[in-house]
Formats: sequence, structure tokens, C-alpha cells
Amino acid sequence: MTRYLVTGAAGFIGFHVSQKLLARDATVVGVDSLNAYYDVGLKQARLDRLKVAPGFSFHKLDLSQRADAEKLFAETSPDVVIHLAAQAGVRYSLTNPQAYIDSNLHGFSNVLEGCRQRQVKHLVYASSSSVYGANATLPFSVHHNVDHPLSLYAATKKANELMAHTYAHLYRLPVTGLRFFTVYGPWGRPDMALFLFTKAILENRPIDVFNNGQMRRDFTYVEDIAEGVVRLADKPALPNPDWDATKPDPATSLAPYRLYNIGHHEPVQLLYLIELLEQNLGRQAIKNLLPMQPGDVPATYADIDDLVRDANFHPSTSIEEGVRRFVDWYKEFYAVA
Repeated sequence: MTRYLVTGAAGFIGFHVSQKLLARDATVVGVDSLNAYYDVGLKQARLDRLKVAPGFSFHKLDLSQRADAEKLFAETSPDVVIHLAAQAGVRYSLTNPQAYIDSNLHGFSNVLEGCRQRQVKHLVYASSSSVYGANATLPFSVHHNVDHPLSLYAATKKANELMAHTYAHLYRLPVTGLRFFTVYGPWGRPDMALFLFTKAILENRPIDVFNNGQMRRDFTYVEDIAEGVVRLADKPALPNPDWDATKPDPATSLAPYRLYNIGHHEPVQLLYLIELLEQNLGRQAIKNLLPMQPGDVPATYADIDDLVRDANFHPSTSIEEGVRRFVDWYKEFYAVA
């Protein structure tokens, strides 16, 4: 039976991926530092749900600590690693850059080395749509170059892709990077727009709406993200025999290296998302319209042709259904009348 190591298991995406793996009776070793970037109680509540599954075990540790990471890999000997632990958030990186260096660079290097030493069969890791940065060609394709990040968070994710390729090339470690597009849904992160807006609307407080609401995001429901992760984890990256060094394809390589977008492939205007929240909450939002925030981009839109071809999967949960499910969860979890 395949033994999965899921880092960031108490996080938003890691929780849903772990649930999906456990539902098919997989053995899942969860790892999380349970840091205080956002409500630790929410992380613990996710973890409590995972711990009831007989196939789940948990290690609390910080992967940026090399000795702890080495001990973890030595004790667990995973077959497949799904690395979702990271310091998240574009705006937080503007004021706390060192947190991103520690977690996203040092932590990732320790995971890569653990995979090499233990001859892991496949490393799947979270990248981000933020790597597209100043790119203006829509939809964003993994076959486009991404050399102009607009935030340190994006730069660390781009660095992860480069580091992963080096390990794939030097050590033939199969690595697959996944660029997630604006994930939302039940058990979501309190620092993300949907969560912040819902809380503020219920408390009759204004919501900050950047770029005067003219932002468009490829909102992707978390269950669709998790399904894409699990499907691709089952398909270890392979070399591309047609890769041409004179016309290099950023998404593939002569090494066992692949990149995929996971997005809904249908950008939604931020003002429409707010309308859906108002409908589901039965309350009007007080909008504080603001200019574009540093590090942000006006629109994201995923080209998912490779995902459809290789994983036979197209995220399909509509924004209307996804927002309804999130609001239902929020009301239940926080006992909102």
C-alpha cells in the first residue's frame, strides 16, 4: 500500500487532500507546524477530523529545521510526498519576508533532500498562480515563461520550481509542481477574501475591495483542487522525450519534471463574488473601494489543457455552488444564527 506524506496537513488544502486519500483507505502521515499565522484552533479542528481515520498519523514539526526534517523522513519512509506546507499569502510577504525564506525555501530544500535520501517515488508540491506575476497573456499557461514575479511569495514559489527541476535532473527524482488558482471553500483560510468578506458582512463592517472591485480571479473550489492533486500524485512525472533545448518548454524537461495549472478555467469578477455572498448571507456588504494593492494582479485565468489531458480532470464546481457550500459551512462551524 502506498504511504503518503502530506505536509501542511492541518492547512486548508492539505486537510482536504488528506481526507481524499484517507477515503480510499490510504496510509497518510500528516505533518504541520501549527504556526500562528492564522487561528490555530481552526487548524486543530481540521486535524481532529483527520485523526479519527485509522490510516492517519501526525507529526508536529517545522520542516525548515533540517534535523527534524531528516528524522521525519527516516522514521516514516514515504513512497509519495505531497508537499503543501508553506508560508502563504501575498500581502503578508510585503511585511514579513523572512517567514517566506524560512518556510518556502529552507523548508522546501529539506523536503527535496529527504525525498532524495529516501528515494521517494514521486514528489508533488504546491506552486501558485502568483508565479505568473507581470505576465499579461491570458489564459496563463504552464508553457509560458514566468520570470517577473511581483511579490516575494511568488518569487519563492518560482524558486521551488527551479529547485525541483534541479533535483529531477541530478537525481532523477520525479517531481510535479501544481500552480493553484485562488482556492476557496469549506474549512478555508481566514486571511483569504471569501472568509474575510463573510465575517465582515455578518458583523456589519466594511470590506476592503481592491482595484475598485475590477479584479477577476479564477476561483477554484477546494474539492476540485484536492481531486487534481490526488490524480496527479498517482502519475509520477516522466521525462518529455520531445523536449528541445533550443526551444525549451518550461512545463516539461528531459528530466522527470512536470508543471500543471489547477484552476476552474472561468475567471469571476470580485464584485460578483460579493453579490453571491450577499445572497447567501441575506445581508448587504458595505464596500470600501480601494486602489490596487502592491503585489496583486488585475486578473488570473488558468489554461488547464495539460491537466485535462494527463489527469482526465476538469474542475467543475460552479462559483454559485461553491460559495453556497462555504457559507453553509461557515454558519455551522461558527454557530451563526
